[in-house]
Amino acid sequence: MNGETAMAETTELSTAKEDWSKEDVLGLLDCMRSIVPSNDVLKFKTTESHMDWNKVTFAHYTGEMCKRKWSEISHEVRKFRTLSELILDVQENVKNPYKGKKLKNHPDFPKKPLTPYFRFFMEKRAKYAKLHPEMSNLDLTKILSKKYKELPEKKKMKYIQEFQKEKEDFETSMARFREDHPDLLESVKRTDAPEKPKTPQQLWYLHEKKAFMKLHPKATMKDVKEALGKQWSQLSDKKRLKWIGKSLEQRELYEDAMRDYVLRHPEQSISLDDLTKNTLTKAERQLKDKFDGRPTKPPPNGYSLYCAELMSNMKDIPSTERMVLCSKQWKMLSQKEKDAYQKRCEQKKKEYEINLHRFLLSLPEHEQQRVLSEEKMIGIHKKTASNLKQSAVKGITTSPADANKKELSEIRAPATNVNRKIKFEGEPKKPPMNGYQKFSQELLTGGELNHLNLKDRMVEIGKRWRKVTQAQKDRYKKMSEEQQCQYKIILEAWLKSISPQERAAYKEYTSNKRRGTAKVSTPNPKMKIAIPAQNASETDDSDDDDDDDDDDDEDDDEE
Repeated sequence: MNGETAMAETTELSTAKEDWSKEDVLGLLDCMRSIVPSNDVLKFKTTESHMDWNKVTFAHYTGEMCKRKWSEISHEVRKFRTLSELILDVQENVKNPYKGKKLKNHPDFPKKPLTPYFRFFMEKRAKYAKLHPEMSNLDLTKILSKKYKELPEKKKMKYIQEFQKEKEDFETSMARFREDHPDLLESVKRTDAPEKPKTPQQLWYLHEKKAFMKLHPKATMKDVKEALGKQWSQLSDKKRLKWIGKSLEQRELYEDAMRDYVLRHPEQSISLDDLTKNTLTKAERQLKDKFDGRPTKPPPNGYSLYCAELMSNMKDIPSTERMVLCSKQWKMLSQKEKDAYQKRCEQKKKEYEINLHRFLLSLPEHEQQRVLSEEKMIGIHKKTASNLKQSAVKGITTSPADANKKELSEIRAPATNVNRKIKFEGEPKKPPMNGYQKFSQELLTGGELNHLNLKDRMVEIGKRWRKVTQAQKDRYKKMSEEQQCQYKIILEAWLKSISPQERAAYKEYTSNKRRGTAKVSTPNPKMKIAIPAQNASETDDSDDDDDDDDDDDEDDDEE
């Protein structure tokens, strides 16, 4: 008995000791902040695991009690940050646990009244559930929704009046809640930040919505959105351009207003680089560029030019059959005819480069950068554009023929280096990213498939990979992961060994490469690789090119 009494007293004492007040919790957080390193950039779990809880102790709270309380209070906030940031968030949460989205959980927060339909639904649901036990909740909801719509106005008024009465009570209670808890509703107050610009479709929708509602007063919001969405998709380019222009004007005004707002509110740490956000879709941007005089990009080669011209008269034929027909027709052409198409294509490319350059000169600088990035030609036109601008300012006049020659020489000269990979001296070679790539590398470097062209090699590798056992696949995966780890260590050592200028150039090149190129996915070996008829038709003209590509790939793999 004495032992049980002593144990109960110990439990009561520990409970009393761990009865944390709000001030004690804030004191705990202040102690934790004082021992967190000033240069805290690690994940919160890492810093937390190294924390000496005996240094956090204060008053009668032990290190274990502090650790247990921290685990309890930090559970309420998101974790994807450093420990320093996490402590600040927990402090805010302790001071005001009902702020923001948790406001409705406050014991004094008034409950919103049910709408007339939900009153009817709650009243009749149990009855219909007994009558139709085989029905799902969704079917019952559909039936009751239909019944409510068919309800006479007199019976509906009963539910509407009950709702109106409770709504008045709710508004009174809400006003009292605002007076009693003004600190909880700070985040609800509107800021003086300017309103974000609207897209062309949003501006057009707001303009047309009033007229549509006058013609269809009983239409629901869903009906309005569907009807106006269909009208917008059928709107002519000329009318659409009007709203595109209004959207761009609104965006310019928003950017000016936001710059003033940022200067007036430096405490919010808003970056000026984040202000420019495009309000146009890709199709709307292309339409605007076309209207402003942007030239249409020509086909990449003679075969594509031939297909484009031939398919303009094949609108009734399915797309898959069109390509087969184009391929057959192309094969029947003589070499002289094929060369003529290629020559026309090259001429179109030259004209396109000149017209694009002239189009760029008509644009402001930020728009020039956008067009160049879309063309993946940053660095080609930038220098020539600035040179031509300077010559125009100085009043230097040149003949059209000389201008064309100069434009061509300046534009075409660096074009060979656009997509070439920049090699840095001593840069380690990237290893395979997964087991399939490691398996492919072994087969390609072994020379076993050298008798096949590149496409057939990839097909054969995919077939062989499907026959490999899961244990072997796991072995290849493990090998690739080990090589990735080694590569990271070697790359880090190499980056430390080069000069700061070379390191900055390398980082800039890799970041531009990630932004400028699409993510290449590894071919799924379970899927059959279909070779389009177009490629088959071009083999007659590009056998040498394919052989060269194969040799290049073999050289890269051997390295």
